[in-house]
Amino acid sequence: MPFNRILKIGLIIAGTIFTVLGFIGIFVPLLPTTPFLLLAAACYARSSKKIYAWLLNNKLCGKYIKGYIERKGLPFNIKLFSIVFLWTAIVLSALFVVMTSLLKILLLLIAICVSVHVLHIKTFND
Repeated sequence: MPFNRILKIGLIIAGTIFTVLGFIGIFVPLLPTTPFLLLAAACYARSSKKIYAWLLNNKLCGKYIKGYIERKGLPFNIKLFSIVFLWTAIVLSALFVVMTSLLKILLLLIAICVSVHVLHIKTFND
């Protein structure tokens, strides 16, 4: 099997894994959605124009990926939802799941860093 074909198959597999992780990240706040979907888009752009087009035209996330890639930003409601969901999950985890103070501090730092990142992304209207 030629190297280019192996590379293409590998990129499709990696893109699919990143897509699945990105969709899971919509519901699991410590799993970042946008970076995984951007990695998936990069993999698909280099391996399958058909799957790349599907991802960019996906009703759930397509316009957000396009907005991010084109440096337009994210809609306000997505930014707000992301931050509220992130902090809700972090606070609940810190109160009911994590028992050590060091891990609670680490969760707080993660929440702060992710919030700063999301707030620094440009906002556009839907």
